Amino acid sequence: MALPELKQSATDARLNALALPQGGCLNAARQAALSRVQTMGLPSRRDEYWKYTRPDTLVQPDVIPAAVFDNDEAPMFNDFERLRIVFVDGVFDPEQSDDLALEGVRIDRLEDICCKDIHWAKDIYGVLEARGQSPVERPLAALNTAFATDGVAIHVTGSPSKPISLIYVHEDEKSDAILHHVIRVEAGAEATILENGPAASRFNKCMEIDIADTGKLHLVRAQGRDHERRAATHLFARLGRESVFKSFTLTVNGQLTRNEAVIELTGDDAIAHIAGACVGDGDFLHDDTVFITHDAVNCESRQVFKKVLRNGATGVFQGKILVKEGAQKTDGYQISQSLLLDDDSQFLAKPELEIYADDVACSHGSTSGAIDDTALFYLRSRGVPHKEATDLLTLAFLAEAVEEIEDRALAADIVDRLEGWLTRRR
Repeated sequence: MALPELKQSATDARLNALALPQGGCLNAARQAALSRVQTMGLPSRRDEYWKYTRPDTLVQPDVIPAAVFDNDEAPMFNDFERLRIVFVDGVFDPEQSDDLALEGVRIDRLEDICCKDIHWAKDIYGVLEARGQSPVERPLAALNTAFATDGVAIHVTGSPSKPISLIYVHEDEKSDAILHHVIRVEAGAEATILENGPAASRFNKCMEIDIADTGKLHLVRAQGRDHERRAATHLFARLGRESVFKSFTLTVNGQLTRNEAVIELTGDDAIAHIAGACVGDGDFLHDDTVFITHDAVNCESRQVFKKVLRNGATGVFQGKILVKEGAQKTDGYQISQSLLLDDDSQFLAKPELEIYADDVACSHGSTSGAIDDTALFYLRSRGVPHKEATDLLTLAFLAEAVEEIEDRALAADIVDRLEGWLTRRR
């Protein structure tokens, strides 16, 4: 079916502004992704899963300039020993990065893979993204697969001694970055990936993760600092038998952030936990769109998302648990909550369950509300000033999401950042 005229024009304009990389083992995946974009067209507010979030600034050919945040605040994870991989405005920076050699893992740049005829990442690149296009179309992810020229392929074969840290630096106020990462975790292997930084004025990132039987991957990311930035990220993960995937995302600042996660539990006894905490005010809009598919027996999934909004900020949550026929003993949990600190902010939620098995335990809940007056009075009556008492209750509200981080030191760092943000905006 032909695209509507306006969507066709917008898609053509965006595609004409980009250069499609040619050749190498990823060429077929890029061509297939380009075909998907051309067939679907780029998103608009008329699309069901974009009705709460305006995608205009994510799809138009020209990027809207975003000021670079400048203060003396130390970047996230600075105090942790880690292997640093730095991208400046979407381009790998070898000068700021560490040697990419680390026992238990092999790391290749996407640019180098593109020149090869054979590479393990060929079996994943664009494959999980294509699987994630149904039942909901994700054209920005397909656009990423087609046009991304930088990123990394991380092959985890053991247990690296330290986390692998992807650091995104924003220096150009008109930068428009597209990054694509591929991660393969072999059977019995385990790794932690850290991500932080504003990346660019406009950022389109895609991460495809394939976890083999009994593999484990922990992902902790922090999106923050530069407020005027816009970002659309996609996370596609496929989990094998008895594998574990745990992800936490912290978001502070940012005019527009859309984080999509598409998780498939394809092996028995797999576990997937996806969590996020965000705080924002003013013209802040944050959208979490999560789809988890149970396609095996005795699997567990948790979605825990908390948002703190004030001064007219907007939060969006769209989450779905799909339990396929035969996926018995499924344990699926989904909670999305917002704390509205004034009457001008809003939270829009669309929780969904779709179940085709009869022996499952699935639940979902979504709420929004103000600070508990009784709890606030209790703290005030014990001498805690009003603003400090409000911050304490706000941190307590976010705690359930932060507790999804297994590493206590990382979780403590996240709490410190949240506390600092709240203090600066009193």
